[in-house]
Amino acid sequence: MLDINLIRNNPDVVRADLKKRNEKEKLAWIDETIRLDKEWRGLRIKTDKLRHRRNEIALEIGKLKKEGKDASEKIKEAAEIPKKIEEIEKEIQKKREEINYYLMRFPNILHETVPVGIDDHDNVEIKRVGSPPQFNFEPKSHLDILLDLGLIDQKRAAKITGHGFYYLKGDLVKLDRAIMSYAIDFLTERGYTLIEPPFMMKRKPYEGVTDLGDFENVMYKIENDDRYLIATSEHPMAAMFMNEVIHKDTLPIKLVGFSPCFRREVGTHGKYTKGLFRMHQFNKIEQFIFSRPDNSWEFHEELQKNSEELYKQLDLHFRVVNVCTGDIGMIAAKKYDIETWMIDGTFREVGSNSNCTDYQARRLNIRYRKEEGKPPAGYVHTLNNTALATSRAMLSIVEQFQQEDGTITVPKVLRKYTGFEKIEKE
Repeated sequence: MLDINLIRNNPDVVRADLKKRNEKEKLAWIDETIRLDKEWRGLRIKTDKLRHRRNEIALEIGKLKKEGKDASEKIKEAAEIPKKIEEIEKEIQKKREEINYYLMRFPNILHETVPVGIDDHDNVEIKRVGSPPQFNFEPKSHLDILLDLGLIDQKRAAKITGHGFYYLKGDLVKLDRAIMSYAIDFLTERGYTLIEPPFMMKRKPYEGVTDLGDFENVMYKIENDDRYLIATSEHPMAAMFMNEVIHKDTLPIKLVGFSPCFRREVGTHGKYTKGLFRMHQFNKIEQFIFSRPDNSWEFHEELQKNSEELYKQLDLHFRVVNVCTGDIGMIAAKKYDIETWMIDGTFREVGSNSNCTDYQARRLNIRYRKEEGKPPAGYVHTLNNTALATSRAMLSIVEQFQQEDGTITVPKVLRKYTGFEKIEKE
């Protein structure tokens, strides 16, 4: 959510940002928001004048009565003022709702280092880590390998649930759990507090976390109930301090969330959906930080360093991209993606790292205080990062560590969690 003062005082900043994003249809919203805000402020002035007049009349009535004079006209005028105030306050509330409609739908202001582009093809590569594996045999896709090993059952899951769900079996389940344990240990050792959040959220906090108009298509709604299954633990962690004021001395708050994630993935036609890449249910370890505004960019780089180290220790070949204006979405001010190399020679996104600045915090009303007894100093900044989505991590491991005999070598860092070095047919 944008600050109304930004639109009042620096509308050209918002205009320039929308043009970068190629969201020119929203340019008219700026003038409309300014008009509504001017009317809202005018109505506020009217109510202030009416309240002041009410106080004046009370003194005038008292004076007339003290002098033994007729005060009926003043009493009548005083009686009408609350009704006028009530009517204007209804208009004020209506204008406030109209203003918030636009403020909630303007995208975040982009960091100056975000590249301009139309879609993910315009994301800018920053670095590559490792090298693609060299095979002296014809490598297979992860789904073919897992089917050959009998570690995944696609047909029976589809029979009872539908497309995008799988039964994971045997050592693949152990690999899934090993990845989670590895990521949790890695981050808790670095001072992140482990969180298992609620797996459902009400609509109001969800609207604070993200734009439901855009995101609702990928979410599962609980029928006849004000609850949604979470799409990522980022969302309940972001809403954790909704309508609270955090003392600055407790910041940063660093969390590592563990949860299953549920996504309908409606609208993914034409996108890569093979096997474990785009599932409707998967496990994920998420990094999340609440910080002061003055050091959130330092923490954005810290989160990125953590993610890269997790993939390096897995010995996976990956690259990092700076996500462009056309691919970044509306919540983040800047985003990095980590993309792993896949067997068809393509790099695909396995995790994102976003600094949302104060955008989510404004929507959720999460502020910070410098001193006890003092008013809030401003809104916190929120940052989120996919430490490891286990489905995509497993996909990458299976494809990059496959062997000619159809087995899969387990990355060294995971072996203390799996208890074995190789995945083979049982």
